[in-house]
Amino acid sequence: MRGEVTDIRTAMAATGAEVERALDRLLPKPVDTEARLFEAMRYAALGGGKRLRPFLVMSSAKLFGVAETCALRVAAAIECVHCYSLVHDDLPAMDDDDTRRGKPTVHKAFDEATAILVGDALLTFAFELASDPATHADPMVRSTLVQALARAAGGHGMVGGQMLDMLADHETFDIGTVTRLQRLKTGALFAFSCEAGAILGRADDSRRQALRAYAHDMGLAFQIADDLLDVEGRAEDIGKRVGKDQAQGKATFVSILGVDRAREQARLLADQAIAHLAVFEQRADPLRSVARFVVDRRS
Repeated sequence: MRGEVTDIRTAMAATGAEVERALDRLLPKPVDTEARLFEAMRYAALGGGKRLRPFLVMSSAKLFGVAETCALRVAAAIECVHCYSLVHDDLPAMDDDDTRRGKPTVHKAFDEATAILVGDALLTFAFELASDPATHADPMVRSTLVQALARAAGGHGMVGGQMLDMLADHETFDIGTVTRLQRLKTGALFAFSCEAGAILGRADDSRRQALRAYAHDMGLAFQIADDLLDVEGRAEDIGKRVGKDQAQGKATFVSILGVDRAREQARLLADQAIAHLAVFEQRADPLRSVARFVVDRRS
């Protein structure tokens, strides 16, 4: 198990470096009158994070023989959406956080108005990347990518989940509602990241559904591990404030199930996620390793 964790960390670091280079190349350079906006976009997107969603894109794309240059553009797009969500989540009107990835949040390093515009710009830039012919020659593939990303990021996905998360500050949620919240807020982007390879590779519906099922179970396992880190982790390891959910009295998997049952549930979900990958045989081993990694991580 220790060797597997080391291997997946190495693989994720290598993919992260590739995505970092792609983002550096693709993001606007801080020049002209919009220089402050572009500087803040690059501050938000470069130099940090596990790049887990891009890793899922790249790994799923390899299952279908997709060109790496095409997959990298989609990996960069999903990372832009993820970074936009973090910038907005950190604002005083939302989670009101001062640090992210071990450095000041965008609204602290710049200002709140700039942070709002950075989020807007990163989100729309993601769709610019996904819809560009350089991402795929087939316009139907690009259209499917854009539609899937819009659903994952919008009111029926991540944004809807964030709305439920805000309501959780004032309402008591049961385990079913918490599960729905996390499937939307976290799981929807994971699902797109895994399906993106199938879309780029024009795979059949059964393989696309297998990746979606994997992503849903893995995403819930990831979130339970995140809840555990909020209780047991250290801010210096995680790069952000801990103990926040408990201080706010927010319902989480840990507050409802307790630490031991939550950890057991995360492992069960990881096993379920892995089972969905049987159709891909050994080619999906990186995705299997990710499912184990997300429940064992310490940051």
